[in-house]
Amino acid sequence: MPVQHSHFNEYTDVRLVGNFAVLPLRTRVRGPAYPTDDYDVLDEVVDLFRVNSFFRNFEILGPADRTLIYGILFISECLAKIKSSTSLNEANKQLNVIATDNFSIPGEPAFPLNSIYTPPSDRNDAEFLRTYLSQFRQELASRLLARVYSDPQEPPSKYWLAFSRKRFMNLALK
Repeated sequence: MPVQHSHFNEYTDVRLVGNFAVLPLRTRVRGPAYPTDDYDVLDEVVDLFRVNSFFRNFEILGPADRTLIYGILFISECLAKIKSSTSLNEANKQLNVIATDNFSIPGEPAFPLNSIYTPPSDRNDAEFLRTYLSQFRQELASRLLARVYSDPQEPPSKYWLAFSRKRFMNLALK
């Protein structure tokens, strides 16, 4: 089975910050992303996570693939924090901390993927990307919880937790 790329690479009217695609999001979290009611990149990240997490190599075909890579690596980080005994409320608190905690963006020395991403061109773009990624991370964490805890009274899905040790492209955000 081949690696799955983002179908948002076909979109030509996407704002780029560095070479990171700023795509519309269907979200309730405040932020700079353009709102949409359709299938968005976060749905795609969650749908393609388990398929793509097996691959060590990923050919980047466009800026939306970089957004997909960031999302997949963020999901890996989130799944590493959830244990089989973690309740939904505890997981929600943990993932909220991860999503809103101080994180680095492309171009900063602490960002582990600087070889893949181009830094923002100026300070305004850097601040825009930071707020977009904060919104991206918060909404992605809530959608991941909806999948991992399909029944709030049950423990997390073992089919999702099995991927907590997988390292997509042998990379990690932290």
